[in-house]
Amino acid sequence: MRELVFATNNQHKVEEVQNKLDGLCKIHTLKEYGCTDDIPEDHDTLEGNASQKSHYLHDKYGCDCFSDDTGLEVEALDGEPGVYSARYAGESKNPEANMQKLLKKLAGHENRRARFRTIISLILNGKEYFFEGIVNGEILTEKHGNEGFGYDPIFRPDGFDRSFAELSMNDKNKISHRGRAVEKLFDFLKKQ
Repeated sequence: MRELVFATNNQHKVEEVQNKLDGLCKIHTLKEYGCTDDIPEDHDTLEGNASQKSHYLHDKYGCDCFSDDTGLEVEALDGEPGVYSARYAGESKNPEANMQKLLKKLAGHENRRARFRTIISLILNGKEYFFEGIVNGEILTEKHGNEGFGYDPIFRPDGFDRSFAELSMNDKNKISHRGRAVEKLFDFLKKQ
């Protein structure tokens, strides 16, 4: 079975990806692989950050690996928070503070359209491949639900009457940005 290192220690992300790739390959986290480095992600695009993390792992360990970067892009805020989504309210990466800052900035805006966008960078046998997943929706005026993570309680995907945080992991994975990017990764790996 193929083994890949996922450049994350975010257990929520690992569970979402493993749920999609189950049986196709074994996924290792940074911790499982013995990498305790604070991998930089200092580019100003999702693609740049995803690539930077994959190349860091590949260059240091020579392993097949992948990474992702995700951003919430809000129309009324010219794409904010975008690449800074995790650190929107500061370097502490506090999801609650991030949500509150976003809700405050959107107060009074009628246009609440937004999208989540994920970019995956895969390095396989020394070559890099990119996969993108997008889900469109809107920002709610208050939090709904307890599942998921990040901005999930305030994001309602198009075609649903519930937030991401009110959907099961399986239901979310079928339509989410990360789920769509991982589906493209899955299809690619099946052909290798």
